[in-house]
Amino acid sequence: MKKYLPTILILGIIIIGILSIGMGSVPVSLNQLFSMSQAPDYIKTIIYEIRLPRILMAILIGMMLSSSGVVVQAVFQNPLADPYIIGIAASATFGAVIAYVLQLPDIMYGVLAFISCLISTFVIFKLSNRNGKVDITTLLIVGIAVSAFIGAFTSFAMYLIGEESFKITMWLMGYLGGATWLKVGILVVPLIISMIFFFLQRTQLDALLSGDEEAHSLGVDVQKIKIQVLSVSAFVVAFSVAFSGMIGFVGLIIPHSIRMITGPSNSKLLPNAALAGGFFLLVSDTIGRLILAPVEIPIGVVTAFFGAPFFLYLAFKGKGGR
Repeated sequence: MKKYLPTILILGIIIIGILSIGMGSVPVSLNQLFSMSQAPDYIKTIIYEIRLPRILMAILIGMMLSSSGVVVQAVFQNPLADPYIIGIAASATFGAVIAYVLQLPDIMYGVLAFISCLISTFVIFKLSNRNGKVDITTLLIVGIAVSAFIGAFTSFAMYLIGEESFKITMWLMGYLGGATWLKVGILVVPLIISMIFFFLQRTQLDALLSGDEEAHSLGVDVQKIKIQVLSVSAFVVAFSVAFSGMIGFVGLIIPHSIRMITGPSNSKLLPNAALAGGFFLLVSDTIGRLILAPVEIPIGVVTAFFGAPFFLYLAFKGKGGR
């Protein structure tokens, strides 16, 4: 299965994507889908302006979150590390909310989210680092504290927004309904940059899994690579949060699941986890759109439904292994 995993994931994305285009409050038949010239104009609008951008954005964000989860777990040397669990995403939310309050262009959502995210990432990293090693208990406590602190500012910003805060509340639960071709185009940039960078650093990330001392003995500049990787991870998470809100647990579930199939080597783990993340988020968004149609369940709720039990499983598994 390891050998054919990329093919399986790509086929899965294509199949679910086609099914997702056809399903919704307005069904689209296969005949209309594959004979677009004969389809009514409103069907073309639904497909090209609503469903296709949403499907592509789900895939892109899933790839970004899962690849970010892989490298964050390598940096902190723990499978429980995740950009959302350790509080990185909460700061990105704050930056994006500020952009909303100031009514800035879409691209500035990602920029402000990145600045906010970058600052909190290094605060969390420094506070969790003890004698050159990150303690997972300290990491989780610091992450919760940072999330609560920044969350207070986010709540205050939402209070200032007033009646419009319902849109922010929906967005905070994870929402892909605002997908546009512009947002898809913007998201392609951080995805390509991050995937190229992470893949180029795959050997050094593998060395980090053996511990800081072992990595240093292999010639790895541990602090430098950690700072670089966390910066790029913050960049990725920032744009994901800016355009889709809080979609948790993707960076926890997917890397751990794929690691059990491919092993810990980032040469295989990174690309497979990225594809699996895109597949997982596309499936989650489709479930959220259809299970209570025409009412839409926020995608963050769907991923949390799968992710929370998985997090508890990892936590108790690690505790039992001590």
